[in-house]
Amino acid sequence: MSLYAAYGTNLDARQMSRRAPHSPLRGTGWLNGWRLTFGGEQLGWEGSLPTVVEDPLASVFVSLYELASWDEPALDRWEGVPLGFYQRLTVRVATLDGESTAWLYVLNDYEGGLPSARHLGMLADAAESAGAPHDYVMELRKRPCG
Repeated sequence: MSLYAAYGTNLDARQMSRRAPHSPLRGTGWLNGWRLTFGGEQLGWEGSLPTVVEDPLASVFVSLYELASWDEPALDRWEGVPLGFYQRLTVRVATLDGESTAWLYVLNDYEGGLPSARHLGMLADAAESAGAPHDYVMELRKRPCG
């Protein structure tokens, strides 16, 4: 099993149990030195899509899943990897148990554009269900959207 760090709507363990039913939630953590942003609005899912970019002054809350090898192809398809929308990147995640190495999806497009209000709301709800701090969730809810 590999360790997957989810920062978008896959923060929600209920959603992940449908997308990757053999991949249990291991915990949560922080992707330090990275910032949540959006891009690829022309790819279209009601606006721009979430991604992360390096930013030494920022942190992104993540859920960590032990991703079973037989769940990986389905999750890749769901995230648009075969279409070239996202690619995998290995990162370090800070947890209460120390640092762990995990992989996540990053958008193959430029930063920019706004997510839809619905998508941003889903992302904030997922972060809240994963136990993200209140101020993190509120920052998501206050972000500009289209």
